[in-house]
Amino acid sequence: MAGPYTVAAICGSLRRDSWNRKLMNAAIARAPAALAIAEVPIGDLPLFNEDLERDPWPDAVLAAGAALRAADAVLVVTPEYNASVPGPLKNALDWLSRKTSAGPAPMNGKPVALIGATPGLMGTARAQAQVRQALQNLSLPVLPGPNVFVTQAATRFDDSGALTDEMTLKMLDTLLERFVNWIERNRVGG
Repeated sequence: MAGPYTVAAICGSLRRDSWNRKLMNAAIARAPAALAIAEVPIGDLPLFNEDLERDPWPDAVLAAGAALRAADAVLVVTPEYNASVPGPLKNALDWLSRKTSAGPAPMNGKPVALIGATPGLMGTARAQAQVRQALQNLSLPVLPGPNVFVTQAATRFDDSGALTDEMTLKMLDTLLERFVNWIERNRVGG
């Protein structure tokens, strides 16, 4: 097994103490030695607007784009709002799928894995399906299932925000291990 591979994590929730941020932090903490996962913040990205796709590009777009270009892969962590993809995540995917003045589309060819958490019973299945569809439309290799849909998130984390549910931890660990192999098979230049 090769690596370590750098993974840009995009959290679709902007809330500091969201379940999805806690899930992303668990993935970062539990990443196998072959993965180095770090968040790429999306909160400062302007709303996607083709009028802004010119010099000077928004600084936040250039910074996020540079972080993604430098990464070997992307981990998308999505909540589900109103049975759909949250606006900040969709906005980030729109920006990061576009060629910029600094180079090719930042997500171009990157292997992707999806995870998500919700207090409800569906576990972000609908949002993940929508994100998967958008990413596959961009011809990105998205890790096939089984997926990590964290349901009833309030019961899966302790008061300090640590993921404590053994079944969820096992599913996350399995996905991260599978992601290493997926990156090896699908990475740009690989």
